[in-house]
Amino acid sequence: MSYHIEIKGIAQPAEPRDGARVLVDRLWPRGRSREALALDDWYRDASPSPALRRQYQRGEISQTVFAVRYRGELRDHPERLLPLMRQVRYRGALTLLTAERDLDASPLPLLKERLLYALHEEDAADREPSSPPCFAHELRDDADR
Repeated sequence: MSYHIEIKGIAQPAEPRDGARVLVDRLWPRGRSREALALDDWYRDASPSPALRRQYQRGEISQTVFAVRYRGELRDHPERLLPLMRQVRYRGALTLLTAERDLDASPLPLLKERLLYALHEEDAADREPSSPPCFAHELRDDADR
């Protein structure tokens, strides 16, 4: 299945094709109302941990180290992705929002990558037969040949 996940800054206007619009920042953007952002949800749990974000903002770790550690946080806590996965499955599209100006340097591309991976992994698991009797017809077909 194909999933539509976009990344936008909070200053970008809402569009009909956005689907669910979710702010994925640990902190609320100053001076912005929920209505002005046209949000469906504010979900902090999928953003980097406060300690990791602080280390990166202070320049204590590089962008590469930040990416590795954030990917690790997402891998170690897959339950944090579930609300976002539900949104994209239910609405057909998901727009991840951030207050950061440089979208490519934000954690959202890493989050999008992990979300797509988790969605495809879940889809693959759903295609697997759930029990051995499902294979019985294949065994009979092979024996007939």
